[in-house]
Parts: sequence; structure tokens; C-alpha cells
Amino acid sequence: MQGLGSIIPLILMFVLFYFLLIRPQQKRTKAVQQMQNELKKGDKIITIGGLHGFVDSIDENKAVIKCGDGSRLTFDRNAIREVTESAKTSGTAEVSLDK
Repeated sequence: MQGLGSIIPLILMFVLFYFLLIRPQQKRTKAVQQMQNELKKGDKIITIGGLHGFVDSIDENKAVIKCGDGSRLTFDRNAIREVTESAKTSGTAEVSLDK
């Protein structure tokens, strides 16, 4: 009975670590992988280095990013941190300036 009393706190600590540290990290990793798999041409992105640009072309492992000055840089797909604007929403809003 005394051995069981000393194992219960260890089990509780493992459960606590799982729900507070391990599980949220797994969810973040899964969300980043999904975002990187759903990249498409025209998405406005930010790399892990802080470069802002648009996806010009993409293949299995690499993405060509078009920067503001027109230069094209090749990055690993894993170097893309987030998509700030999807390609389908970036070109749909047109403003009519009829006077």
C-alpha cells in the first residue's frame, strides 16, 4: 500500500505535464503542418525570419517567395511561419471608383 502512495504523485505529475505541455505543443505542430500543406500560389505569408511576401510558386519541399521589390527568393516550405492572407481573399475585393 505504501508503494502505491508514492507512485500516485508521479502519475499525477505526468498527467499534468501531458495536458499542460505535451498536448498543446502537438496541436500547434499539427496546425503548422496543415497550414504549410495548404499553401498555394498567391498566399501572403511571413517566414520564420520575418520576410513578408507572396508565394510565387510552390513544390513539395520549396517555395518561391516574391518580395515587395519584385525579387524572388527560394525558401524551404518549413520556413513559412504563417499565412496572413489567403490567395482567394486577396484578389476578390475590387473597388469601383466611378464618378
